[in-house]
Amino acid sequence: MNTPPYAGDLVPPDAWTLLDENENAVLIDVRTEAEWRYVGVPDLTPIGKHVLLVELLRYPDGAPNQAFVDDLKAHGLEAGQPLLFICRSGARSRNAAMAMTAAGFGPCYNVAEGFEGDKDAEGHRGRVGGWKMAGLPWRQE
Repeated sequence: MNTPPYAGDLVPPDAWTLLDENENAVLIDVRTEAEWRYVGVPDLTPIGKHVLLVELLRYPDGAPNQAFVDDLKAHGLEAGQPLLFICRSGARSRNAAMAMTAAGFGPCYNVAEGFEGDKDAEGHRGRVGGWKMAGLPWRQE
């Protein structure tokens, strides 16, 4: 039997609950600095935490952050600590969860739907699913 590449997907409200109930759980936003600044970031201050901001792909060229795992280790993350990864829609964060699981961390979770959710019928994000649409706290950087 193969080991799953990461612990699984959580919808935003379930991610919030895990972050709130487990003092060791950490949320890591893997979007780009431009996204953090112009779209906003999850706000964990109501539960006494902060979000780690570490790019998985570099802005503006989209090159992979070769130091991603080392960048997270530098924040003092430990094996056995629940790590939750979020991006715009859930794709980059899934890759981040798999990378950190492969590096011996976890359980690592992907926040499915991401910060902005899926595109609607008109091709816009922010109206279908995601952290913001779930009514969870967020702020502009």
